[in-house]
Amino acid sequence: MPKYVSLINFTEKGIGAYKDTVNRADGAKKAAADMGGSLEVMWTVGQYDLVAISEFPDDETATKFLLNVGAQGNIRTQTMRAFDASEMSRIASG
Repeated sequence: MPKYVSLINFTEKGIGAYKDTVNRADGAKKAAADMGGSLEVMWTVGQYDLVAISEFPDDETATKFLLNVGAQGNIRTQTMRAFDASEMSRIASG
């Protein structure tokens, strides 16, 4: 399944309700699973507030998930498609 790395910042709304961040992440994990994907979230210190690693069946499903999560107004994301070593080996051998 395609993998994605998301660099995430809280919006003003999201930081104002930071005490609910774990519950929101749990909800996002459930939403990802309901769409056939998976999600791991880590809270960070520095330029980004969170980093997430996800897998979805395809780019369209990943985009739909990100739009649904973003529409809640708590976070802004920068998401990159990621490749593991086996995928990169196939890419590089062609």
